[in-house]
Amino acid sequence: MRILHVVHQYLPEYVGGTELYAQTIARFQQQRLGHDVGIFFPSIAPLAGEQLRTGNDAGVTTYAVPLGPRSRRDVFLSLWRQPAAAGAFATVLERARPDVVHVQHLMGLPSAVVRQIQEAQIPLVITLHDYWFPCANGQLVTNYDETVCAGPALWLNCARCALARGGFGDRPVLSAPLAPLLAHRSYLLRKVLARAQAIIAPNRFVYDVYQKLGMPMGNAVVIPHGIEVPERVLASPARPPRPAGEPLNIVYVGSLSRQKGVHVLVEAMNGLPAGATRLTLYGDLDKFPAYVAALRRQAKHPGITFAGRVERDDLWSILLAEADVAVLPTLWYEASPLTIQELFAARVPIVASAIGALPAMIRDGVDGLLFPPGDAAALQAALTRLIAEPALLDQLRAEIRPTRLVAEHVADVMAVYERILSAR
Repeated sequence: MRILHVVHQYLPEYVGGTELYAQTIARFQQQRLGHDVGIFFPSIAPLAGEQLRTGNDAGVTTYAVPLGPRSRRDVFLSLWRQPAAAGAFATVLERARPDVVHVQHLMGLPSAVVRQIQEAQIPLVITLHDYWFPCANGQLVTNYDETVCAGPALWLNCARCALARGGFGDRPVLSAPLAPLLAHRSYLLRKVLARAQAIIAPNRFVYDVYQKLGMPMGNAVVIPHGIEVPERVLASPARPPRPAGEPLNIVYVGSLSRQKGVHVLVEAMNGLPAGATRLTLYGDLDKFPAYVAALRRQAKHPGITFAGRVERDDLWSILLAEADVAVLPTLWYEASPLTIQELFAARVPIVASAIGALPAMIRDGVDGLLFPPGDAAALQAALTRLIAEPALLDQLRAEIRPTRLVAEHVADVMAVYERILSAR
């Protein structure tokens, strides 16, 4: 089978959950299943007269459109017009002749690529990695007051959000002229989803949010993600109980950004005894420098360490050797963070915000603890409990279920491809 994945950005230029997912599934389809797989994406490589740059990622053909660095405004407006990307995509369709196109993300790409897929009579599959289709922010968190959004209100709140994201502050009076543009965005992306032969949601929560917001979900199916876990991790013995008197080793792994709620974790840590716990923050220190600087100023606890970004191979060793517990203090409706599966694969219990899909992935009092999002006092109480009750940590660890592996996930995705191909 010839498979073409489409993603809004790709490694090594950007490293995030969607990019890692696209790479993992493409490599598995190519290397393990023997399919002919390609990945199409816009690149920040400078414009140099080339329409398309072809490469190879462990056997997967990569098709990069060199668009150079783009502003948020340019990325947003690309939905309506991006001739270089549309032209390059036409070339890729002709060259790769895919049997299936699997869109992982369309941000920064023109909606015209979906029309091109339809005109070529190629089946289209879309995976929902976030909430970008109904929300230009992608996260259903407002830029003007950083709260979870219930969805468009005549698109006036969407326009207000766009102004704040563009650096114009909270200017409700200016939102009315922009509202029709946001409404048209919604119209275009509803058409995109309606054209898909299959839509994949990673869990029921994401499916329900899309349905509640009125997105066309008639062809949707829920397929939980799976991850690649090294054999050494699967075969590793359980982490021994924490010796009495030893500090509780806490890790945070993820983006150091405000919507992830890292400041809530730092505030909770500041209230814990100095010798009772250590916190290591693993995440890119340069992506959101102003926020990281604020975190550094906020951090008063001597046990807080900013360790920077960590490579995935090194992450497993860190989790197995150092982590007693992980904290995910997110403030937004995370779709299906792969970090949870990675932590559980390393048998690390999780303390997390009770928001979005997380309560369905982490069982409160069974393999982790949940607390109200944004509530630093409640998070501090949960960590205090783990310090005071060493046996609880071992109990939580013992109840962690086996992690769903990428082979199981890809088998379900391939079944979707085969179903829509057989129905042609």
